[in-house]
Amino acid sequence: MHILLRLTAALVLPFALAQCGNSEPLLGSAPGGGASNPTAKYDVQLTRTALGIPHVKANRVDDFGSMGYGLGYAFAEDNLCVMQDDFVTIQGRRAEFFGREGTYSIPANDSVTNNIDSDFFWRQMATTAVVDKLRAKALPELRLATTGFADGYNRYIRELKAGGFPGRHAACRAAPWLFEISDVDMYRRYYRLSVLASSSVFSSDIGKVQPPATAAAAPTAAQVKAALARDRGALKFFDHSERAFGSNMYALGKDATESGVPMVFGNPHFPWSGTERLYISHLTVPGRMDIMGSSLYGLPAILIGFNNKLAWSHTVSTAFRFSFYQLTINPANPLQYLYDGAMRDLEATPHTIKVKEADGTVSQLSRTLYRSQFGPMVGLTVAGLNILPWTNVLAYTLRDANAENDRLVNQFALWDQAKSLTEFKSLQRTILGVPWVNTIASGPGEKAYYADVTVVPNVTDAQVQTCSAQPLATVFSVLMPGLPMLDGSRSACEWATDADAPAPGIFGAGNLPVLERDDFVGNFNDSYWLTNPAAPVTGFNRIIGDEAAARSLRTRLGNLQVQRRLDGSDGRPGNKFSVKTLQDTVLDSSLYSAELARDAVVASLCALPVVIGQGGPVQTADACAALEAWDGKANLDSRGAHLWREFWRRAIAAPGGLPVNPIAPLIWTTPFSAADPVNTPSGFNVLLPTVQAAFADAITAVGDAGFAMDAPMSEVQFSGVNKTAAGADIAVFGGTGGEGAFTIVSTPPLSAAGYRIDYGNSYIQTVTWDSNGPDAKVQAEGFITYSQSTDPANPHYSDFTQEYAAKRWHRFPFAAADVAAQKLSEQRLIE
Repeated sequence: MHILLRLTAALVLPFALAQCGNSEPLLGSAPGGGASNPTAKYDVQLTRTALGIPHVKANRVDDFGSMGYGLGYAFAEDNLCVMQDDFVTIQGRRAEFFGREGTYSIPANDSVTNNIDSDFFWRQMATTAVVDKLRAKALPELRLATTGFADGYNRYIRELKAGGFPGRHAACRAAPWLFEISDVDMYRRYYRLSVLASSSVFSSDIGKVQPPATAAAAPTAAQVKAALARDRGALKFFDHSERAFGSNMYALGKDATESGVPMVFGNPHFPWSGTERLYISHLTVPGRMDIMGSSLYGLPAILIGFNNKLAWSHTVSTAFRFSFYQLTINPANPLQYLYDGAMRDLEATPHTIKVKEADGTVSQLSRTLYRSQFGPMVGLTVAGLNILPWTNVLAYTLRDANAENDRLVNQFALWDQAKSLTEFKSLQRTILGVPWVNTIASGPGEKAYYADVTVVPNVTDAQVQTCSAQPLATVFSVLMPGLPMLDGSRSACEWATDADAPAPGIFGAGNLPVLERDDFVGNFNDSYWLTNPAAPVTGFNRIIGDEAAARSLRTRLGNLQVQRRLDGSDGRPGNKFSVKTLQDTVLDSSLYSAELARDAVVASLCALPVVIGQGGPVQTADACAALEAWDGKANLDSRGAHLWREFWRRAIAAPGGLPVNPIAPLIWTTPFSAADPVNTPSGFNVLLPTVQAAFADAITAVGDAGFAMDAPMSEVQFSGVNKTAAGADIAVFGGTGGEGAFTIVSTPPLSAAGYRIDYGNSYIQTVTWDSNGPDAKVQAEGFITYSQSTDPANPHYSDFTQEYAAKRWHRFPFAAADVAAQKLSEQRLIE
């Protein structure tokens, strides 16, 4: 039985509504009046404010179930089909509904798996045992919120299938795969997010790995090295200098702000499609929790957020969350491996999936997959070569610390209830459930706090020296430094456990990086080392991150922006941050590569009327005129930014052009110096033949795509996931990480359609407070760049994108008066 009260902003009258089939009335009211229903399973107020932000408030004290229910309903209204596609996937049913030939991609980790292998992977990994453990370990309030979310989500599905919401969710409303979910699906979703930066990167190889049918030799170390040099395959995700998955964040202490009140800036660079989009909501459980911010799809908790007491954000960490183990196989039985002098059996798990064939019939397909004591068996194909083959002599398995992490959602559920930064920090140390992200935080009167206190395998540098499995360990140490390849035949090579660790096999908080300061801390997806250049963080094991190594151009710009603000050299008034100067800085769209190299290119290459590229000689006049007049940014009115991007992409991709390398690449004349890490390497080497060729090929690419060399970015770069209600493209500013942008987009290569953004800036928040005292009130502004909804029929499909494109910062309504002022609609949901 359900009752839904829809209340307009002007309607503030109590209602007495009878239950269906029951003469006993239920009492409902607009916010601020009336009584809660003590007998209802769920009773929640759902208020929508400008740009589609849901404010979900349980109508009873301590009622996390109702909070989850309201959020599940609101979220389904906005993003039903995208979320349902993922629920189908993690049930291992893609082939059943979408056929044998389709694929499943996780844009966040670059994995693309065919439907068959995807189904077998999730059947093997997201098991009933995994779900049962997650449910058993979940906090009581989290269990209630989880079940509530599923029930609210299901209610929306039933209303949709009953004919409600005409025109909405065309992609799935009549589809056979739109089924109701249970809490089992929710816990599977939590697990999928846990292993996002580890096991699921290898979903294709884990889902299909099989014992050898015949004797075969493993590739040599030289062959493996050559293959990885050509293409790192799935391992490319773990090279933070190349991956799009990232973020920027600052916490500014009292010494860095005009008001003396801390500020927090957060900006994940996440996919604009799929379920790793972020969703803004405001969640309130009277007596327990009042928090606003964003969550990845399908979670009844805020992951990046703020309230009157604190604010925090995250960036993707450089730490590895897993290690490979090399197994010594029994030559007489490939299903056994050696461990401490005795043979052990691999665990065999048979799976059967349904497959929709091309003619519409449904067949069945069975496959047996295997696990060692460490985890699933794994292969790894790069450049057409399986570099981790299962032979009659050796095989490979993967241990994933986050596959064992049953604390992830508990961490955020308790953070959402924290009453101070002190409590927040304590919860991070004791729960230690953050899976793969750095954290910054602050609050009224507090320091700026940074921590990579996350789930990291306890593999010390000393253990790597004694337990590396050769010959591949040496290859990995050069091409994927920090990733352990361990000997699986000895118990001495098992992960250790710190005394302060909450679970076996991981580092405790005492062996993980933390920094607190009164000026600033920041992270831009390099390691913890340069969190603040004035106080480098050192002394940690290599599996967590590198030290005294070159930083990305984005990290360097991120630090320079603060340094220049604080020394007054950034061209803005004063020498500390206001909210406005912080906002202007983070959306400035400057390109650090242009600062380092544009003048050299104009002075040297533009002295040549012709440069030679792959297609032959190319005239430089128009391109050089564009670059000479260009403002060095990627704003909508910046002319020539697309030409620079095409040039820079080619220049750094050529031999000697790697932007981050412990040995100074040839593209720079001044090598990296650990004594000056923000400003080195530098000195752009325009004399390299590859640089001249890159310039020629960039000119050709821009011309072939049909764009003028001096075209403004407003004519070149657009959202790739939505349009205006009238069907017009939405031009969006920003540059790529590789070219040293801080304001990030990620796009496919330039084409006649321009750049179509499918990745980059996502949820953005600037947070401060009106004082440093105990009664401080939060002041937060920001965006969700791709808007709240993925449904083209939803009014909030592209409205926030248009606000972002215009750089109109939105005041997030947290206080009751602000919510009332921005109110679009209200609903009271009772079940």
